[in-house]
Amino acid sequence: MLSASLFLAAALCVAIFLSASGSSPENLIIGKWQAGESGFKLTAEFSKDGTAKLNMFGHTVRGTYKPDGDELEWTLHGKTTKSKAKVTATEMELTSEGKTITYKKV
Repeated sequence: MLSASLFLAAALCVAIFLSASGSSPENLIIGKWQAGESGFKLTAEFSKDGTAKLNMFGHTVRGTYKPDGDELEWTLHGKTTKSKAKVTATEMELTSEGKTITYKKV
């Protein structure tokens, strides 16, 4: 079962998607993103078809995402969350429940 931290991290990944597009968030978010420091790495990968993968602590979780204005909606294990997303070509910030995770494009 996913921990609350893993679900929050996944939700933050989705939020980043919305802010990530060059001309649109949908385009900028596509690809692989990484957050964290040595000892704790979180990797999120967004595909053009609306699917996403999150890898944390060696576990991969698959879900879907979609942009909704300046928010990113993420569905994982039947649970949907929304996060504020701010995406550039090289960096993505997802904010949910007062916590922000910053990802770098890899």
